[in-house]
Amino acid sequence: MLSGGGAKGLAHIGVLKALEENGIPIDYIAGTSAGALVGGMYAAGYSPEQIEAYVLSDQFQLVALGKLNPNQTFLLREQDANANMIGMSFSKDSTLQKSIPTNFTSSALLDFEMMRLLGTISASNSNNFDSLFIPFRCVASDIAKKESIVFKDGKLNEAIRASITYPFFLYPIRIDDILLFDGGLYNNFPADVLHEAFNPDYIIGSNVESNTTAPHEDDIMSQLTNMLVSLSNYELPNNDGYMIEPNTDVSTFDFASAEQAINDGYMTTVAHIDSIKAHIDRRVTPSELAMKRLAFHENDAPLEISSVSIHNSNKRLSYLSKSMIRKNKSEVLNLNLLEKRYFRLNAAPQIDFLFPTLELKKDSTYDLNLYITKAKEIRLEVGGHFSSRAVNTGYIGLSYQSIGKVATKTELSSYFGKFYGSGKAKFTIELPGVYPFSTSAYFVLNRWDYFRSFATFFEDAIPSFLVQEERYAGLQFNIPFSNNIKSTLDGRWFTLEDQYYQNKKFTNKDTADITIFRGGSASWNVTQNSLNRKQFASSGHYFKAYAKYINALEHSIPGSTSKEEFEIKENHNWLSLGLEFQSFVIEKPIFHLGIHGQIAYNTHPLFANYTASLLTTTEFSLVPDTRTYFMEEYRAPQFAAVGLNTVFTVYKKFDVRLDAYIYQPFRQIKNNNGSLSLSELFEGRTYMASSSIVYNSFIGPIRITFNYFPEQDNPLAFQFSLGYILFNDRAIR
Repeated sequence: MLSGGGAKGLAHIGVLKALEENGIPIDYIAGTSAGALVGGMYAAGYSPEQIEAYVLSDQFQLVALGKLNPNQTFLLREQDANANMIGMSFSKDSTLQKSIPTNFTSSALLDFEMMRLLGTISASNSNNFDSLFIPFRCVASDIAKKESIVFKDGKLNEAIRASITYPFFLYPIRIDDILLFDGGLYNNFPADVLHEAFNPDYIIGSNVESNTTAPHEDDIMSQLTNMLVSLSNYELPNNDGYMIEPNTDVSTFDFASAEQAINDGYMTTVAHIDSIKAHIDRRVTPSELAMKRLAFHENDAPLEISSVSIHNSNKRLSYLSKSMIRKNKSEVLNLNLLEKRYFRLNAAPQIDFLFPTLELKKDSTYDLNLYITKAKEIRLEVGGHFSSRAVNTGYIGLSYQSIGKVATKTELSSYFGKFYGSGKAKFTIELPGVYPFSTSAYFVLNRWDYFRSFATFFEDAIPSFLVQEERYAGLQFNIPFSNNIKSTLDGRWFTLEDQYYQNKKFTNKDTADITIFRGGSASWNVTQNSLNRKQFASSGHYFKAYAKYINALEHSIPGSTSKEEFEIKENHNWLSLGLEFQSFVIEKPIFHLGIHGQIAYNTHPLFANYTASLLTTTEFSLVPDTRTYFMEEYRAPQFAAVGLNTVFTVYKKFDVRLDAYIYQPFRQIKNNNGSLSLSELFEGRTYMASSSIVYNSFIGPIRITFNYFPEQDNPLAFQFSLGYILFNDRAIR
């Protein structure tokens, strides 16, 4: 008999392990919440050692955190990186009350893993819990009727998922049209269920919980807990039994301490084992259990999916089965192929929740049942970058999405601030299929307003010396090469207008030079991304290679600080090749080491003047803050740069970072009193470094940073900031 208790409930694994090692037979098992998870896996024929190995694996830690493996993300359907920090979704006809999220963590990997580990075993035994390796019962809570629901049959993964659905933590599921939650709400120690179902001779209870304390006037959590949770009876139903109460300091959600909880359960049981043995005469040896498990699993039909059924009140969603399996080719999915396609579908922004169960067919293959909840159509996101420097930028985004025979998404977003302002409209359409692809049409307005200062909020920023405005529209085609690799073809038409001064000592009486660059570009890139964060990553890999062709007309109009006297119009075209890579080659709990680099090669022509030429070249900007400066030394037609990302995770989400780079241009653009030329090979080598303390909060990184730019008059730049330094794409670089 196993109680609930969250991460504390993993102590039950140690209890079962100690009982088996001492030959204590287990004929029936029941549990709630964490006890249902451990007991259900044991009932399905997994040994305590197998359950322990799984709970201590990296996979289970991802499950507990609500995350996915890098190879389970689907890059094609990921949102373009932006400065979003928080968001809320709405339906066209919903109220604010129905728009508040009901879960704080994703159950996507949990639900797939429960299907993988338990679905085939349950289906192979007619979904009868009495036919499992050990007859089993678990309980969930019907909050409408304020009563417990006992499961004795049905889909095992579904019953256990209902029993562990902690309110507001996991998305609730429906079984027989009843919305179910954690069994511990009304019966956290269902010894009565075990007694009534099986009437055993002797009950061994394992309990890590107790009834909540009385509510207090100043403690809202105690008030809410008492409102939600009923008192449970933690006593055995008759005197013929023994209670084990593992003494563990592990907290409810501290799944990272699973090993401690298991050891605490094991040691407590070993300390009581003589008392238990005194009441039980029968013994079962480990070899007998191993043979029995082997015989039990001989009946398991391997996981092979030959059909997919979509369950949703909207019949148009039945087309989503085409995303999972090719019916016209009588395809059968093995586990590897199923996993890839399952998480592709799960990544669709139009889908809010996906729950899988299995149905065994006469040919010993399975029908995969997918219960789908559509995402709310409208989503509002806000964010930005808020800094001690005068580069504060707000962000707001609004999107509308639909799904049926095709999936569509319409996005409107805006950045606003003195330094950067932008507006973007994008429409994406995707056809369902095993190998999906998407097409997008977009329009973007960008404006950057640079000023020659590293000012913080303690200083006044020197007035603008460079204003860049961009307008571009285009079409984009995205095709997946794998779940986290995609290929993008892009064609766009653009107009760039730059206003700048060519003399650092300009006054408000001077007029700026203006360069207008108007034309088109075509590009192709391949991107792979498994980084754990969109900025300040500490694990994973990133790779992007691109080729771009630009053809446009330059129109430069001299201002009062220019040495040129006449307007210049000239057509330019060039090829731009490049790649960026980042790979964390060491990923330890405390220490992370990454290699980060960038290579650019452009057949870039010289424009009418030095500044106009620099503004269209590729910049080296692997340190995010460099995107808020205009620094000539980090721009060149051809260059290579490489550096190290050294990250120490000193406490949970607190990172101490040191990012250091060496930058080597192959050729630089030189200004010799107004005469332009290219430098000798390998001139202009320089460096860049950044040190930060970063707290990776749920709304974004909060950091204190010192940047080092050795060629600047003031090489050290300090800032405190919250949020992301992310902008819409540049028009041509």
